[in-house]
Amino acid sequence: MTAEEVESLAREFLAAHDPGGDRLEFLRARFDAGLAWVHFPAGLGGLGVHRELQQVVERVLAGTPQLDTGVQGIGLGMAAPTILAFGTEEQKKRFLRPLWTGEEIWCQLFSEPGAGSDLATLATRAVRDGDEWVVDGQKVWTSGAHHSRWAILVARTDAEVPKHRGLTYFVCDMHAPGVDVRPLRQITGEAEFNEVFLTGVRLGDDLRLGEVGDGWRVAQMTLMNERVAIGGAPVRRGGGMAGVVAETWRSRPELRTHDLHRRLLRLWVEAEVTRLAGARLREQLAAGQPGPEGSGMKLSFASLNQALSGLDVELRGEEGLEYDDWSFRRSDSVDFFGRGAGYRYLRAKGNSIEGGTSEILRNIVAERVLGLPSEPRVDKDVPWKDLPR
Repeated sequence: MTAEEVESLAREFLAAHDPGGDRLEFLRARFDAGLAWVHFPAGLGGLGVHRELQQVVERVLAGTPQLDTGVQGIGLGMAAPTILAFGTEEQKKRFLRPLWTGEEIWCQLFSEPGAGSDLATLATRAVRDGDEWVVDGQKVWTSGAHHSRWAILVARTDAEVPKHRGLTYFVCDMHAPGVDVRPLRQITGEAEFNEVFLTGVRLGDDLRLGEVGDGWRVAQMTLMNERVAIGGAPVRRGGGMAGVVAETWRSRPELRTHDLHRRLLRLWVEAEVTRLAGARLREQLAAGQPGPEGSGMKLSFASLNQALSGLDVELRGEEGLEYDDWSFRRSDSVDFFGRGAGYRYLRAKGNSIEGGTSEILRNIVAERVLGLPSEPRVDKDVPWKDLPR
């Protein structure tokens, strides 16, 4: 299918559906028409065509009801591609449509208090009981758990084998008995994320993604997509934090110094290099699934966003020290650019932790992109039950 044919389909859809009517019905109809994510198969929100043709659809449907990526980001960027790759046909049909329309919000139950950067050491257990699995454990740093309907969950199903081989991947019902969500207050004053306690949570085997014991391979798909979603999102030239700082520079000449100018120019160049690298990465994605290169993009994004948000605060002088609201509150969405410089500076601190710490991402880039020798791993072949904890 050509770009012209996709554009024609989008225009026909727009002519037949009123964007000013019911928002949810419009989004449902868009999914059913294959205009949600065009590279997905027909019947699952797509047309089975080249990923880059999504840009054609977005141009035609600009100004119509859109997704709330601040709330739906985990579902769209992590759960959906994993379900598409490893889910059964029943799972794909059950989960993908309400995930895309925003009727069902998703979160991610991966990290634990004792298994953050080394995710494979996680201790949450899933024990089979007939056609169900009984899950017990604790997860942490779970963004959006307080308003999520479903979660992607990795749990240990075999303690007798090395840590990477005893994991299984599930879809977790966040409304199931035994799921306890508790807020974690951040440096911004908000509680975007949570700790989640799982006590005797029963999940049907039909909520398992992939084979038993193959959870690490499934999780790798999620993690690679997560890093691309965070670090490789499309940004126009002069957009993002670089654009915010540049606008402050243009509008406040009395705040300028020679040193700040030099730093702005250096960061502008870095932002442009990162933007172009992201475009290249998305072109590679059009031919297949994300690889370790996405870790490099996410690493670059975190460093750049923190440096630019810091420069933005410095450039504003005393004004940069102001903060709009320290009160503790639950966040429905992450509105990075809708808040002040102080919020952006503090929120950006999490960029080097969420989606994989920068330290771990450097290891991935070194070993899997540059081909450098791996770090010694003495626990690689040790059964999980024998690991010191």
